[in-house]
Amino acid sequence: MKFVISLAFKNLTRYKRRTLITAGAIAFGIMMFIMVDSMLGGAEYESVRNLKWYETASVRIYNEGYWEERHQTPLDINIPEGASVVKKLEESGYTASARTVFSGDMILNAEDFGEDGNLSVQVTAIDTAKDYDVFHYGDTLVDGRFLEPNEEAVLLGSWLAEDIGAEVGYWITIITRGNGGFYEAMDLEIAGIVNCPNPNVNRTLIMMPIETADYYLAMEGAATEINIKLPDNADVEAEAAEIQKTINSFDSSVKLRALDWKYMASDYLAMVEAKRGGTGIVLFLIFIIAAVGISNTMLMAIYERIRELGMMRSLGMSDGKIRASFVIEAAGIGLIGSILGVILGILANLYVIYIGFDLGFFMRDMDIGFRIQSVMRGIWNIDTIAGAFFAGTLISTLVAFIPTGRALKMDIPSCLRHQ
Repeated sequence: MKFVISLAFKNLTRYKRRTLITAGAIAFGIMMFIMVDSMLGGAEYESVRNLKWYETASVRIYNEGYWEERHQTPLDINIPEGASVVKKLEESGYTASARTVFSGDMILNAEDFGEDGNLSVQVTAIDTAKDYDVFHYGDTLVDGRFLEPNEEAVLLGSWLAEDIGAEVGYWITIITRGNGGFYEAMDLEIAGIVNCPNPNVNRTLIMMPIETADYYLAMEGAATEINIKLPDNADVEAEAAEIQKTINSFDSSVKLRALDWKYMASDYLAMVEAKRGGTGIVLFLIFIIAAVGISNTMLMAIYERIRELGMMRSLGMSDGKIRASFVIEAAGIGLIGSILGVILGILANLYVIYIGFDLGFFMRDMDIGFRIQSVMRGIWNIDTIAGAFFAGTLISTLVAFIPTGRALKMDIPSCLRHQ
């Protein structure tokens, strides 16, 4: 057996060009597999992060009846004395902030925008002192300034501002129904424009101070939701259950309900799960392409050496030893290719993770489902890297069995005459 192993490794160096070409095909397939898996995994990771950071927070508290009616953004199904509930949560060790969300029509001022127009919008009224502790808007301002308490002003998402031609200093009018059904018009100045990594926010965001909304909408201190920030690695289901116990102990005139972000984003997560299935198909196809390339190269390498195989048989070498030498040689090529592929995959992944690919040229006007604005980055997936390494070596080894078996069925004269 020692002779067989020695022969196999001598053939690796004797046929250097063939070894390098075959190993290169393996390395390229493994590199592409690692890189694509990294990019798709990174898109999913950043989407979840941006969802929590800019849309849902970690846990949200509603009036128990609000969730089923949330698409109508009812103001009468609210949390009375929202600031008091926030204070009690802070005393329990949570970082929390109240918000009021309502729908309306945005009327564009012809003096600023050049022509009259209106747009159905959803407005989020925030506690300007606490909201940025829960959400991550602190470094997203691209023009103007952040909101001040009690002022009649708004922040706009950058894509929304671009779509309507808005600039800092322009005025808009929001027409909506207050708490009780009365109509109210609010003239609001655009104080700032924000641009965050979440495209949904950039397309639709309109923020105003909660004190101003409270006055115009007759909320009397009530809020429609209270958002809570938890560590990124927190078990949100367990934490939401603990928060539910905490708010159940509050003296409140309504029953409150704590929902974790996974529950609130269940539709999005279902879509991600479907995309994950599609991702698996893409990765499987890449794997098949790589496997076919490896197989084709190995088949050619072995069929080119049928005369050599016949010579070894004529010298008295057993079929088992011949097969073992070719299989070990193929395993060696697979090992070299897998090592090179993993190295190239890691190097490519460094670029993907720390720089990424800017896809903003089409993601501005196309919703691909992921909560990423433009740059697609990757993540480290050790399981994928290890799996690709072992798969490359194993495929190369298994592929050698088929052509070697066929060649061994040929008689010695036929092998020696083979061209």
